[in-house]
Order: sequence, then C-alpha cells, then structure tokens
Amino acid sequence: MGPLASCLSHYVLLTMAGSQTQYSDFHLAGDYLLGGLFSLHTETKSSPHLSYSAVPTCQAYKLKKASYSHLRAMRFAVEQINNSSTLLPGVSLGYEMVDVCYLTNFIHPILYFLANKHSVVQLHNNYTHYQPRVLAVIGPDSSQAVVIAAQVLSLFLVPQISYTATTNELSDRKRFPTAFQTISSMEQQIVAMQLLLKEFRWNWINILYSDDDYGRQNLKLLRARATEICVALQEVIPVPQSSQMLSLELQGKIKSVVRKVIHSTAKVVIVLSLELILPFFFQEAVRQNVTDLVWIATEAWATEPALYNITDLWRLGTILGVAVKEFSIPGLDDFRVSLAEGANEQASDQTTCNQECDQCLRAAQDAEHSMRAQGERTDFSVYSSVYIVAHALHRLLGCNTTGCHKRMVYPWQLVPEVKRVNFSLLNERINFRERGTIPNSFEIIQWKWDQPNNPFQKIASYSRNKKLLFTIQNISWHTPNNTVPISVCSQQCEYGQRRKPVTVSSCCFECIDCEEGTFLNNNDLYNCQPCPADQWSNARSQKCYPRLLKYLEWQEGIAVVLLLFSVLGLVATVVISVIFAIHLHTPVVKSAGGRMCFLMLASLIIGFINVPVYMGIPTEFKCMCRQIVYTLCFTVCISCLTVRSFQIISIFKMAARLPKAYSYWMKYNGQYIFITVILALKVTIVVTNVIIHPSIPVPLVLEDDPSTVELQCNKSFKLSLLMNNSLDTFLSILCFYFSYIGKELPKNYNEAKYITLCMTCYAVSEIAIFLAMSVYRGMLVTICDVIGVVINLLGISIGYFGPKCYLIFFHPERNTAAYFQSVIQSYTMRQD
Repeated sequence: MGPLASCLSHYVLLTMAGSQTQYSDFHLAGDYLLGGLFSLHTETKSSPHLSYSAVPTCQAYKLKKASYSHLRAMRFAVEQINNSSTLLPGVSLGYEMVDVCYLTNFIHPILYFLANKHSVVQLHNNYTHYQPRVLAVIGPDSSQAVVIAAQVLSLFLVPQISYTATTNELSDRKRFPTAFQTISSMEQQIVAMQLLLKEFRWNWINILYSDDDYGRQNLKLLRARATEICVALQEVIPVPQSSQMLSLELQGKIKSVVRKVIHSTAKVVIVLSLELILPFFFQEAVRQNVTDLVWIATEAWATEPALYNITDLWRLGTILGVAVKEFSIPGLDDFRVSLAEGANEQASDQTTCNQECDQCLRAAQDAEHSMRAQGERTDFSVYSSVYIVAHALHRLLGCNTTGCHKRMVYPWQLVPEVKRVNFSLLNERINFRERGTIPNSFEIIQWKWDQPNNPFQKIASYSRNKKLLFTIQNISWHTPNNTVPISVCSQQCEYGQRRKPVTVSSCCFECIDCEEGTFLNNNDLYNCQPCPADQWSNARSQKCYPRLLKYLEWQEGIAVVLLLFSVLGLVATVVISVIFAIHLHTPVVKSAGGRMCFLMLASLIIGFINVPVYMGIPTEFKCMCRQIVYTLCFTVCISCLTVRSFQIISIFKMAARLPKAYSYWMKYNGQYIFITVILALKVTIVVTNVIIHPSIPVPLVLEDDPSTVELQCNKSFKLSLLMNNSLDTFLSILCFYFSYIGKELPKNYNEAKYITLCMTCYAVSEIAIFLAMSVYRGMLVTICDVIGVVINLLGISIGYFGPKCYLIFFHPERNTAAYFQSVIQSYTMRQD
C-alpha cells in the first residue's frame, strides 16, 4: 500500500510583533506583523536554553487543497485589514504559515513561534515580559493537534484561535485559558446529526469512528445524547500512529470493518472520523460492492473533494453530512484567481513564505477548481479569526479614526481583549461565549453526483434553537421511486400494540396487541395500561372510552308495566282508605283493625309512591329511598297484621284463659306498643345497615359484557337486603302462625286465608330476589327487587283490604252488628 499522502493538514499561525522587534527578512512597512510557513526543516542544538533553529524554505510542497483555501482566506483578511483606515489605521499586519503535515510536525512550529528572534525558547518562572516570535496563533485544523498546541501555548499565555477543530476539550477554561474556537463544538454537530436521524425516523444505525481523539470524543457524545437511537454495529477505523503508510495489519482491519457493514441490517452509517484514513476505507467499500446505504459525515470530511473524486463512490448510496455553514466572502474568489496567476511569477530564492514570497502557493492554481467546489465554509472561520485578532488589537492599542497608540504588546495582554470581542462581520455577529466558542451554525449537505460544479448541496440548515430547517424537499435517495430509506430494527407497531423486546436493544421488538380493558399510553410503549374502573376499551386501543351505563330506564317495557301496577295500587289504596273512612264504625272495618287500618293504608300509599325511585339513573337520594322507605312501610304493615292476628286469637282464646293478661293488653293498648317497639327495632336495623352499607351508587361491571356498567345502590346489596328483611321475615312467620291458629275462628274474624295470601306473595318475592342475586348481577336484580316491592304492596292492599271492601259493597247485610253476634254465638255453641 502506498503512502496515504504527505502533509495532509496544515498549521496556520498568526504572528504579531511590536515595533521594537526587527524583522528585516520581511521588509514590511508598518509596525505589526503576521507570518506563515508551509514547510519547516529543524535541528536541535545543545544549550542551557531550549533553542530551536528553524530555517523555513520557499519550496512548493504537495499540500492538502483545503490548506490553500485557508491560506488565501487568511491573506485576503490581512490585506483587507491593512487596507482599512478604521480598524488598525497606521498599522500593517504580516503572517507566517507552517504546514504541520497533519500530526507529525505540529510541535516544531509551536517551538518556532514561541522562540525569540534568536530562535531560543527561554525558560522563565514569569513570562510577563517575554516576547516570543508571535502574538497569536490561528490553527491547526486537527482536534488532536489543537489540544496539544493549546497545552503548550496556554503556558506562555499566547492566544490561540482554532477554525476547524470541534473538540469540546477547549471549552475547559481552566486548562486552556487562551484557546478559542470560531466553529461550533462537537456537541452541536452531534445534535444536528441527532435531529437528522429523528427527521427521517432512523433509529437503527452503524457507527464507525476513527481510532483517535476526534473519533472517540464524537462517539462518546453521540452515545450520550442519542438515547432513542440503537446501534446495530459499532466499529473502530484504525489510524496509523507513527507512519503515513498503512500496514498490512491495518488494511486487514479496515477490510474487516467493511465486511461487517455489509452484513449489518442497518442502512444508515455514521462515520465519525477525520479525512486521513477515509480514502482507503471508501475505496475498499467500493471494491467490496457496498451499495444503497445512507452515509452521514462529520464536518471533518463532509465537504472533502478528495473523497468526492474517488472512482465509483456514488455506488455506496446517499451521502449526507454535517458541514459548517457556507458564507460568501465578497472578493475572495477574485483574490484567489489573481493570487494563483501570480504565483508562477514569484522568485524562488526567498527563505520564507509571506507577503514577500508566494512560491509555496504555486500549486494553488491547480487546486482552484476543487476549492470552488468545496465552497467557502471553513474560509469564513479563518477569515473571522484574523478579524478577531485585529479587533482585539484595535481595543488594546486604543485605535480611533486617526491612528493607534503604538507600543510594545505582549501575547498575554491580547487574551482578555480576544474574550471581549463583539463585532459584526458580513452580517454575522462575532463574539465568544463563556466556553470560548462562537455560536456558528451548521447545515446539512448532500453529495450530488450529477453536479460536479456544486457537489455539496445544502438541504437543511441547523438553527441556533436546535431545529432543522429543510431548504429542499426532493432529496436524491438511492432507492426505488426515490423513497426515504428505512433503517429500523423493527417496524413501528400499529395503533394499540405494545412492544415486546426480543433483544437487549430497545429498537428490536415484537408487536403484541393490547387486550380488552387496556390501552397503550404513548409514554410507555412497552406496557398496556389498564383502563379506569368507569372506562373500557376494545383490543388494540390507544385510549379508553366511558363504559355504556345501563339502568332501568323509564321507557323500558318492564318499567312501564311496574309503574302502571304501582299507580293502580296507589289508586286502589287511596280508594280503600276513603271507603274505610266512610265505614269506620262498621263491624267489617272494626274486625279488619279499625283505626289501625289507616296506619297500614298510609304505609302502603307511601310504598307505592316510592316505586318510581327504582327507575332512571340511580342517585344517592334514590338509593337511600330504596334502602329505607319501602322496608319501613312494609314492616309497619306486617307488624299491624301480626298484632291484629294476635288480638283476634286473644279475644277468642286468651281472654278466657288469661283474663288478667288480656285486660292489661287492652288497658295499655298493647297493639300500639308492639307496633312501636317493632318500628323502633326496624329503624335501628335500617340505620345500622345504612352506616355499614352506605347508599351510594357504585358501578357494577358485567362479566359477560365488560363494556357495559350498571349502577348498583351499594357494593353489598345482598347483605344489605338480608339485614333489612330479617325482621320482616320473622314477623311474616309469626303472622302466618297466628293466622293458622285462628283458622277455626268465626268466619268474619278468620283472616287466615288472606294473611296466607299476603305472606305467600312476600315469601315468593323474597325467594325470587335471592335466587336472582345468586345467579345474576346488576339490573336484573333491581328489576326483581321492584317487582317484589309492587307484589308485596299489592298483596296487602288487594289481598287483605280487598275482601273487606267486597263485603261492604256487595254484602251489606253481613256488615251489621247482629250478623257478627250471630256468627260469634254460632262459634260459641260449636265450641261447647
């Protein structure tokens, strides 16, 4: 394998000296000087001082084409400043430039520029009055070289301005107090890449990084920030350390990396590398027939013409890159051409390369076409770097429109002025933030293979508010129908599907449908969240919807029938009350209970009025009425029936056997005492029940239809009903027992069959309700409950009072005292 290239990078250094220093070699008019060399031969002499002999020669070297572009931008800026009558009036700048051959030669220029006019770097404890050869250094363009240079220059407090190195290390102001950058940091470059990946929804990528500080730092930042990106392949591209020749071992490693890229399932490759090693890498990728990938370049090689000109490179796919924003510098193109044309006419016997010698720029004429293709991206960084030093010197010398205060200037005096620069250059604000970098913007470019005159076309700009603003919509993709390439480990799940990881990587997963009653929250793509209790969802849902609320509606058939019967029962009860009031003193009414009947009838009327609370949406008031009103009314009725049955038995059987007990019963109105005690006991049970089982509507989810919810008046409806009916059940049994004992009493006093009918209705309704609660839940239980209420009320109203009304209207002859006396006498004779 042949040499990669000699002198692939250059070291641009800006030197400035005071008027007391003599620079007879440069023959410049003025007080201050910039200087530069492209080649350097050195030898070290033994001396008590650190001496450095540097004899620059004026020869044409094969430099990187970008170096010529930077050199011209620097010379152009110097000439503009020298021709300006406002920035540094009466002061002329010179320059010296040195080629560092990428990494192998950057120590020599540092020592050369730190040396005094005797080529000696003196060692002192205090360099306040030390006068090196230069006042400021611009460059180099390699991040690794910049950091090493900054470590030395910071000791001498020499301001250093880097124009292409994006390393974040220079942001450490404690380590590098004199280092500044006219380009955005690595972090901003990584953010731009992250936004690019997000824009096209690429989350499955290959990362290739060079085995140097630049590659490792960019990799660390990318892995730290791109949390939503998964890495299919991460490989290092080896970089030669001590030679510009690629060894067979390194060539084999690069070939292995290319093979891994071919076998990777990711279609996007991010290359975090300087341009040094990439020619061989891409040539090997072309040789192994790598095709149809998307390559994302860092700013280090995003606009590198040497890579663009590699044969058949277009076959690799689409190449996008993060590049420094392109600025148009008026007059720079004409300056380039005129400079290139004059380069061939310069003498070759000079010993330095500056304003006096252009021989080292002879190759610029051949590079003119490539420089134009590359654009003026980093040129502006170089151009602004020179102006930064000039503005700092302007403040330091107290310049005005008439001139500058000429005096001895030391490098350390320039550092605080560089920090404070704040000026406008070509409509761009130039100032340093706290971290020592200029907030310059990046942009996204695409390599266009059909436009050799403009191969690096801008497709989007990266604004300072961290957004990508696309300038063109039709990007050329190497895909059928020019569709955006897809680079994902797993396709996005459809709506309502959760991700089930299949590997350690979060980007590789299976899609599982969310079950009924769950939904997928966009904040958690890996777990289906359960719906709230009052909501439901179908399978594969992204949200829940309110459950369908079911209740006994007014317009339902069963509700209409029940309301009709309750109204009829209410009317019948009211009519019975009127009839009993009219015939209050008749034997039939007295035998039915007399005034006690009105207590029963009032309870029945309230019970019928309470029936509508079972219809419509259950509320806390309706549930309270359901739990309290009917059960109290029914207890009053059944306690009256019980005490009435007991009284009849007492009259015919107990009065003769226990006359004293009977007299006390009659004297103290035992029937009313009994009813009061029973009612007080019932109220206690009801209040206790309400406390234990509050009458609050609760949703009841049906197992056979989870999308539907029915409102139930309390959670423990069955226990609540048992507590309320316990006393009623006891009274009904007691009442039935008394009526059975009195079955042989006179016909007019024999209530057995009527009470049996009422108790049978009650028993059947209660059994039906408990059976329904055991088998069903929800609205069917409510329907059974209200049916039982209506039946029980009708059973007492019609079953007990109905026959009495029948006798009053249709057999008035039986509603006389004489008839009742004859019946009693007949019963007495039978007993005797």
